[in-house]
Amino acid sequence: MLPAITIVRNEGMIINRYWKIGELAKQTGLTVRTLHHYDQIGLFSSSEVTESGHRIYTEADIEKLQQILSLKQLGFSLEEIKAAIENPNFNPIEVINIQLETVKKQIEVQEQLYSRLEGMYQLLATQQEVQSEQFIKLIEVINMSEQYFTKEQLEKMKNQTDQFSLEEKRQVENDWAELIANVRVELEKDTPPESPVVVQLAKRWQELTNKFTGGDPEIIKAAERFHAENPNNPLQYGVDGELYKYIKKAMSHI
Repeated sequence: MLPAITIVRNEGMIINRYWKIGELAKQTGLTVRTLHHYDQIGLFSSSEVTESGHRIYTEADIEKLQQILSLKQLGFSLEEIKAAIENPNFNPIEVINIQLETVKKQIEVQEQLYSRLEGMYQLLATQQEVQSEQFIKLIEVINMSEQYFTKEQLEKMKNQTDQFSLEEKRQVENDWAELIANVRVELEKDTPPESPVVVQLAKRWQELTNKFTGGDPEIIKAAERFHAENPNNPLQYGVDGELYKYIKKAMSHI
């Protein structure tokens, strides 16, 4: 309870406590303007008004204000607070439980955003220079990838890559670049996809894929569908549709 500023006494005994608006503002840290606003929207008003028109707040008013401020700290809007405290069946526990669920969802959204930004950072950090068009395209692709992978699959792939050090991630990047270049050489030479040299490249392709998917067949299937339907995306490191079909044929002979 706030310390009383104005005290009315009767025969030496305290019979009530009152606060003027300025005193209340000082004790609560609220501004007089805020208290006026609460009054105007019907959220919080003084129980008494002096003959000269000054607001006088009682202990009951203070208890209500403390309830309002508590709900406000929990993230409720003024409209939600007003509806809650005016509800005769108002249950603080139920209201807090609802807000907990809301906050939980907000945290999940922020975690997803963090994960997405972290993934973008790692991808962009491997390039010396990134054009604005590439950056925008990368955002589009990452948004698109969520249509192909479940939340659990994306989290599993993230956990897989988190196990690598920065040096290991760069090595994998180099391995992919070298592998893709070798596959392209065989493609341009018209080497049959079932030839031993191309099948060996397909095995290496599978090994690198497993580094990111943990060998999960459902993730691999989703990844293949993603890359097949979105050729030349930034996550494909320059793999076009023709090369992708070529290595897929070779993989069928493993």
